[in-house]
Amino acid sequence: MTEPFLPFSKPTIDEATIAAVSDVLRSGWITSGPKVQAFEAQLSEYFGGRPVRTFNSGTCTMEIALRVAGIGPGDEVITTPISWVATANVIIEVGATPVFADIDPVTRNIDLDKVEAAITARTKAIIPVYLAGLPVDMDRLYAIARKHGLRVIEDAAQALGSSWNGQRIGAIGDFVSFSFQANKNITTSEGGCLVLNDADEARLAEKYRLQGVTRSGFDGIDVDVLGGKFNMTDIAATIGLGQFAHLEAITAKRRNLAKHYFATFGTEFEAQYGAQLPVPDFANSNWHMFQIVLPERITRAEFMEKMLQRNIGIGYHYPPIHLFKLYLERGFKKGMFPISEHVGRQIVTLPMFSVMTEQDVERAVAAVKAVLQQ
Repeated sequence: MTEPFLPFSKPTIDEATIAAVSDVLRSGWITSGPKVQAFEAQLSEYFGGRPVRTFNSGTCTMEIALRVAGIGPGDEVITTPISWVATANVIIEVGATPVFADIDPVTRNIDLDKVEAAITARTKAIIPVYLAGLPVDMDRLYAIARKHGLRVIEDAAQALGSSWNGQRIGAIGDFVSFSFQANKNITTSEGGCLVLNDADEARLAEKYRLQGVTRSGFDGIDVDVLGGKFNMTDIAATIGLGQFAHLEAITAKRRNLAKHYFATFGTEFEAQYGAQLPVPDFANSNWHMFQIVLPERITRAEFMEKMLQRNIGIGYHYPPIHLFKLYLERGFKKGMFPISEHVGRQIVTLPMFSVMTEQDVERAVAAVKAVLQQ
C-alpha cells in the first residue's frame, strides 16, 4: 500500500481558532481593530514589554525598520546571501545598497568575521538571518554593531520561540522582525510583527504601516511621511492569538522531533552518506526547519524527485540571492560567496511540523538514506 503524502510543512489550526475567526467575521469589524490590539499586547508581554506592531507580512516589517532607522540612498546594509530574497529586496526598496557576506559552513548563518570585513564608511546596518530558527552569536553581533555605530534589523522570520543564552529572541537587541506566514511555527495565514525600541519608533512604524497618517480628535488627520498599506486584519490577528496560545508546546514538540531526526540518522550518517546535518542546538533554536546539505554526487532536483516518488515532500531554503538576475544585473557574480553557493545549491528541508509523529521522522530518514544509497 502506498503511504500517504508527507508534506515538508503543514499549518495546524484548531477548532477554537476557527470558531473565533467566525465570530470576527460575524462581528462586522474585520480589518485592524480590537483583535490586532490584543495580539500586539500579548506579543509585547512575551517580549518583555517591548513595543510591538503587527503587519500584513514579515517582509514589510524589515522595510519599515530600515525606514524608521533612517536608512536610504547612499547607505549600505550587510546581509546574507542565504535567505528568502525579501531580506535583500527591502534594502533596495528603501534606496540603499545590499552588501553580502558569506555564511559559516556549519551554522549556515552569516559569518560575523566576514560581516566585519565588509563594513565601510557607508555601512549603516546589518540584517542577520536566523536560518531555520538558529540565532547567530548575538553577543558578537552586537559587539560589532556597537563598535561601528550600526543599527541591527534581525531577520528573525523563522525564530519565534528561539533564544540566546536564555533570553528570548525579540526580548533583546535592536529591531527584530518575525513572520507569521503559513509555514512558520505559528501563523496568521500571512503577517508579521516588528519589535521596536521605544514609543517614538512605534509611532513612526504606525505611520509607515498606514499611509503616513496621524489622526487627532474626531476628524483631525495629517500625513508627514510616505507610508504604505501594511496593516494586519483582525481576521489574521485572531488566528495569531489562537496559535500563540500553543507556542511553547509547538516549540517543545519541534525540538523533540529534531532530536528524533538526529537519533534516527545516527552518528555515522554524515560519514557514510556524505551529507551534512544541522547544528544539534536544543537550547537556542526553535527548530523551524530541519535541513541537510546533500553531497555533490546528487543534484537537488534529482533528490527531490526521488523523495516525491516515495510520497515525501521536500523544500529548499534558500537559493543564493546574489545569483538571481536582479542581483547579477547589480554587479554580483558567481564565485563571490562560495560557501553560500554550495549550500544554496545542495540544501534541502525535510518534513517538520507540529502534528508530525516520530514514525513520520523515521519514514523521512529511511527515504533519505535509500535515495542517497542509489
